[in-house]
Amino acid sequence: MPAMAQRVAPFGTTIFAEINRLARQHGAINLGQGAPDFDAPPPVLEAAIRALSSQLNQYAPNIGLPEARAAIAQHAQRFYGQSISPDQVLITAGATEAMFAAILGLSDPGDEIIVFQPVYDSYVPNMRMAGVAPRYVNLYPPDWTFDPDELAAAFTPRTKAIIINTPHNPTGKCYTRHELAIIAELCLRHDVLAITDEVYEHITYDGAQHVRLATLEGMAERSLTISSLGKTFSATGWKVGWAIGAPELVESVNRAHQFITYSVATPLQAAAATALQLPDSYFEALRADYQRKRDWLLAMLQSAGFQPLAPQGGYFIMADWRDAAPDHIRDHIRDDVQFAEWLIREVGVACIPPSAFYRPEEKARAAHFARFALCKRDETLQAAAERLTALRVRGA
Repeated sequence: MPAMAQRVAPFGTTIFAEINRLARQHGAINLGQGAPDFDAPPPVLEAAIRALSSQLNQYAPNIGLPEARAAIAQHAQRFYGQSISPDQVLITAGATEAMFAAILGLSDPGDEIIVFQPVYDSYVPNMRMAGVAPRYVNLYPPDWTFDPDELAAAFTPRTKAIIINTPHNPTGKCYTRHELAIIAELCLRHDVLAITDEVYEHITYDGAQHVRLATLEGMAERSLTISSLGKTFSATGWKVGWAIGAPELVESVNRAHQFITYSVATPLQAAAATALQLPDSYFEALRADYQRKRDWLLAMLQSAGFQPLAPQGGYFIMADWRDAAPDHIRDHIRDDVQFAEWLIREVGVACIPPSAFYRPEEKARAAHFARFALCKRDETLQAAAERLTALRVRGA
């Protein structure tokens, strides 16, 4: 009798696990998964240590530690002018669990949810497990824009929600206020919910502004805003995320959350409250430091022969690899997966093949792209640069 359930059998291993395994096997410098190789700010680490010593080691309330929920509500007011109650906040095991709980709590089997492609790799498996069908709308390079007519055509009588990831992984696109207004109008016209994944909200470039869809007219009652501690505070391993929305939306998501993880690590929630109340200078320095890293990595990839597309936000740079690969290698590389494997094995640098973010019949759209993470120490980026620029010599 087969042991594996059919609902998970088609999924395979995530691309992140595969690339991390190959990187370890070949001693590659890992610019793949979006995990910083540096720690969270000292005040945040110290807050976690204090919490561990302050009898905060038992279950937190299912919906979240009161001080963490209050800090998230204050953060929404401070940065977006949103007036929300802590009762409108649910703490989850990272944004990934928030998304899964949202899909389970807000949709039924047979419903449809619209996603923009390339789409972060957990969304569609979440839908499949919930019995929900994805409807895809493409983002087109080099600016990763969408066609408003294609988006409008994706709405059907079965559409329950649309997912918007901004700043976007893997492209770094920040949806403009105009684009969000188009989405909002369609949601209102078709009575559809919006689920936004905003984990890179504080990491934007070149003056790009992150706009929260929930702040647009008519969207407060039909938007669920998801974010997390991990990206802004370099604590991805803590898996502290949250969902914000109207009380009925949060209650619906919590109905699922209570039977997935029930509650999230209590001392880490306490530390999250400290993190979110750091002064403006922290957030300004974060943005400036990532701007510097992004600019440096863009220039380095260009010098190594890649054609990178400048992201407006987030941890990643998408780059066309075709001119970087030596001629005698390029002729034998069919797609982005083969390029990523060759780069790890022969050059010693890991990237993510972004076809993982496309449905099977459209993976060719990403065949000439590679995604590089910039959330690394300067020494790590420099070591990767030395290996990548050697391609010019070997290019051999």
